[in-house]
Amino acid sequence: MKHLGTVRLETERLILRKATLQDVVPAYKNWVTDDEVTKFLRWKSHNNIDETKYIFSSWINEYNNEVYNWIIELKEINEPIGTIGAIKIDNRIEMVHIGYALGRAWWGNGIMTEALTRLIEFFFEEVEVNRIESMFDPNNIGSGRVMKKCGMKYEGTLKQADWSNQGIVDASYYGLISEDYFEGK
Repeated sequence: MKHLGTVRLETERLILRKATLQDVVPAYKNWVTDDEVTKFLRWKSHNNIDETKYIFSSWINEYNNEVYNWIIELKEINEPIGTIGAIKIDNRIEMVHIGYALGRAWWGNGIMTEALTRLIEFFFEEVEVNRIESMFDPNNIGSGRVMKKCGMKYEGTLKQADWSNQGIVDASYYGLISEDYFEGK
């Protein structure tokens, strides 16, 4: 892999970029305090803005060439509405595992599909990963739809193999390998 870190990426509607402290207030307003957004995630909704500031400060301090953590900024309103990134990297098999969260006001508009499609392109074409994977709780149907729309293939469901704010949950995996990505282009 040719690690490049969290470089600025764009799509028709989105800017994917590094987090800044100026993102704390919009993040607090748009998604990190919403229990529906965090329902199937491993982190709880933030109780106060200081918690959000602490998390964002941590992200900012951790940025390097092997950290991939983007803010999703909607160009139309010029503010962040979610996050997407590689929450796990395995250099031995050249794999990234993608996780994401999006403010509820923007669900169902193809925004996460647009962001993930751009990341898939970036990781295969620029970072030269061999494998991209993601997983979701089967009860979180929308998340699975995003993966499928982005060309990822269902690989199976592991029973009680993960945990979230719902407790111990099943984990449905989707993946895509470089060979299949380029074959489909």
